[in-house]
Amino acid sequence: MAGIKTSSGNYIDSSWELKVSVEELGPDAEPVTLRVTGDTHIGGVMLQTVDAIKIAKNWSDHALWWEQKRVWLLKTNWTLDKYGILADARLLYTPQHKPISLLLPNMRTVKLKASFAEPVFRSVMGICRLLNIRHPEELSLLRAPEEKGKKKKKDKDAVTEEIHDLTGLILSGGSPQQQLYNGMPAYFADSPETEECYKALSVSQTSLTPEDIMKRYKPGTLVDKAQLNGRWLDSSRSLMQQDIKENDKLCLRFKYYSFFDLEAKYDMVRINQLYEQARWAILLEEIDCTEEEMMVFAALQYHVSKLSMNSERPEVHKDPGLDDLELALSHLEVKMGGSSAADVLDSLTTIPELSDTLRIFRPKKLTLKGYKPHWVVFKDTSISCYKSKEDSLGEPVQQMNLKGCEVVPDVNVSGQKFCIKLLVPSPEGMSEVYLRCDNEQQYASWMAACRLASKGKTMADSTYQSEIQNILSFLTLQKSSPDPSQVSADTENINTLALVSPRYQKRFKPKQLTPRILEAHQNVAQLSLMDAKMRFIQAWQSLPDFGVSYFLVRFKGCRKDEILGIANNRLIRIDLSVGDVVKTWRYSNMRQWNVNWDIRQVAIEFDEHINVAFSCISANCKIVHEYIGGYIFMSTRSKDQNETLNEEMFHKLTGGHEAL
Repeated sequence: MAGIKTSSGNYIDSSWELKVSVEELGPDAEPVTLRVTGDTHIGGVMLQTVDAIKIAKNWSDHALWWEQKRVWLLKTNWTLDKYGILADARLLYTPQHKPISLLLPNMRTVKLKASFAEPVFRSVMGICRLLNIRHPEELSLLRAPEEKGKKKKKDKDAVTEEIHDLTGLILSGGSPQQQLYNGMPAYFADSPETEECYKALSVSQTSLTPEDIMKRYKPGTLVDKAQLNGRWLDSSRSLMQQDIKENDKLCLRFKYYSFFDLEAKYDMVRINQLYEQARWAILLEEIDCTEEEMMVFAALQYHVSKLSMNSERPEVHKDPGLDDLELALSHLEVKMGGSSAADVLDSLTTIPELSDTLRIFRPKKLTLKGYKPHWVVFKDTSISCYKSKEDSLGEPVQQMNLKGCEVVPDVNVSGQKFCIKLLVPSPEGMSEVYLRCDNEQQYASWMAACRLASKGKTMADSTYQSEIQNILSFLTLQKSSPDPSQVSADTENINTLALVSPRYQKRFKPKQLTPRILEAHQNVAQLSLMDAKMRFIQAWQSLPDFGVSYFLVRFKGCRKDEILGIANNRLIRIDLSVGDVVKTWRYSNMRQWNVNWDIRQVAIEFDEHINVAFSCISANCKIVHEYIGGYIFMSTRSKDQNETLNEEMFHKLTGGHEAL
């Protein structure tokens, strides 16, 4: 028992005074003084604190925060001696969950309670569960961009931002799969306000104006894009440890461009937020696209806005059990309606091949693009090039195994340009090869084969034909099929400047944009709302620069800064002055990577004894380390895991051990 006194009032035991500040008493209140010993456990300190302040309320969410060491004292059975706490320690008794303002990918703001005591990875899991977003490992939090004082005052005078308050929502325990009511999680159906909030989460914005686009920050250069990635929070540390305060504004974004198991039936909010992030990436020119592609994106946005205005309530989900039954029946139908036994046997013993005349180009320094015709044979996962069809019986001029390669489309339908850019792994990095096809059908067949080969699959794979159809349907979107009557009928109901990025707002007048967008719209007019969003996401994923996060770095042995691009399957070294790709390294060739926390340097070892080391300039090297480990973690996911997330594995790959 601490605090044994003599008759003169002096303490004769080993007890000492510990001061604990209580957040509920206010910042100016005096700390509560407790009498403790080194053997007093943390739970006992919390009990003494509650007894001393004599306020009747639920204290179950409160915990102790050690200000000097910047750690939470969450192990209540540990003693003060075990934590190393002495009389000079400043402890704060505070709630673990505090409200924050969260800017979502659709640029809407919600206020909700997030965990300030758990690692950010865990906090994001809680946020995503509340917002009904599956696979929270793909998202993370980043600091809101700083605004200049003058702009901030103007904005406050002009428009008050609408904030949806979700701090009162309470989730029931149990499985992540929420009970649905009228097509939405039951806890959103409690009041008209929460229903309106769910609509804001799951339905696309329809009142976007060109001014909304112009006032957002637009990264102009690769360096600007690299600065954006310096704002990500550390996933293995808590919000409190990263100086986030109550009611601070944070952004929730898809961090890893590896979207697993997108299901329209269960992912209404997730798909809408993903669509909105893709939409803003296009409108703010965070990713480049051609004029033709921009018209397709504009047409899809127009179609989504049109359908969103007409849909008052989200589409109602059916019983998951019925969905599973339908899926099983469709698989059975495919199996029973398949080919004959002879055809099946033939497909097992022979692998389809492609052979045709293609034009090939291998770019080299100080040379212009000159495509030369070759007879090209695609067998298994390899491409063999011959000077002519007659020479195909002999040795090829060149042979490439596409397993592990990067396949990038380079297409302009109106200009009849159908190119496939291949980045083939080599000891020095990646060698670049272009294949040029003559028409859409040829392009779709070869592109589908290349994509499968890059994953180690052949044309005998069951997904080959569906891949061809997906490519052809995407090319159809870019075709112009003018119907004057349809164009003139809808001309007045379209705000074209809100559908394209500032670059095209300056280049074209609304009268020029409207007919082109409406022409492209006719190719997507039959799509449902969810299909249109999915098509937009797929078109975004097909852009050459999709999914690359940029960082300003300095490679070991170099005197100038360069750009490092991190994608879901490769690292890219980019020349900062001209923007050209210098080298590419794939994760599949990576042996190990290490971080020297003292000098903040990342070192990576690849096959063939290739070593790469660089220091990070635009961001903490922990962010780069987390990106690499995170993408490797994403590649280990499979549907067999039954939606259980291996959190321990994520932290092993991304946590690191920073030097104190």
